[in-house]
Amino acid sequence: MYRIGIDLGGTNIALGIVTEDGKLLKKVSTPTNAQRSAEEIAVNMVEATLALIESENISREEIISIGIGVPGAVDDANGICVLTANLPFKNFNIAEVFKRYTDIPVRLANDANCAALGEAISGAAQGCNSALVVTLGTGVGGGVIIDSKIYAGFNYAGGELGHMVTHRGGRQCNCGRKGCFETYASATALVRDTKEAAVKNPDSYLYKICGGDTEKLNGKSAFDGKEAGDKVSAEVVENYMDELAVGIINYINIFQPEILLLGGGVANQKENLLKPLREKVYKEIYGADFLPRTKIDCTVLGNDAGIIGAAML
Repeated sequence: MYRIGIDLGGTNIALGIVTEDGKLLKKVSTPTNAQRSAEEIAVNMVEATLALIESENISREEIISIGIGVPGAVDDANGICVLTANLPFKNFNIAEVFKRYTDIPVRLANDANCAALGEAISGAAQGCNSALVVTLGTGVGGGVIIDSKIYAGFNYAGGELGHMVTHRGGRQCNCGRKGCFETYASATALVRDTKEAAVKNPDSYLYKICGGDTEKLNGKSAFDGKEAGDKVSAEVVENYMDELAVGIINYINIFQPEILLLGGGVANQKENLLKPLREKVYKEIYGADFLPRTKIDCTVLGNDAGIIGAAML
């Protein structure tokens, strides 16, 4: 028996066939063409799903369920995409569209929650009953796993990890509040701080590698500069680590998960990120001297995590 996982993105729709124990057998993708209507995109998802099943010579009776990870809020009980980012789904019943073509049960969840579940089932959090996955990308996203299941709150909107305020009255966040964690700890925040440091310090490594064009700088630039011995870069990284540690400490104090995983572009720094972060976090978490510590590591499944997690909903 098998499951289908779908990761609905703004650019591509990724689909995969997953075994009952969470192994990804095959994946395909198709352009989302987000300018289309919600109905057109949903029908395309159904067609791609049925084509994938047929391509592997699997009967529909062998498919236990179809899971869909959605970049936004969902009402899983009724199969509705309540609201999505950069896509035309608003109070749209996607499960109803699937029912026109197949009687395979459909489940929905936020895409970041799906990725967290994928890591818990087949990735770096495998075997852990509780886990947090924190994604450091354009914003700060992630998911919460408790008792091996997604914690999404009564309204399926839980786990918005980036929108915890760490600076009252601080930087403006796209959510409307000020001082949200993601305005200080996202890859976007790191790039902004890197650019500002380059402009203020024209003799720095950062300014020199971009030739004065700060648009060439990215989330890796400051880490590279630190490795090269540049003091300005090292200061950018240190400040970023301080901001990141504040949020991670709060998460651990609240949830005390067995493992906390970092994903997203910044997490590609691996131990360059993890080693100094662990030092800062382990100094300040509650019970650091007498309680078992949360393991801090990086995700391992990459883009496959969302497909696997959705399939296993």
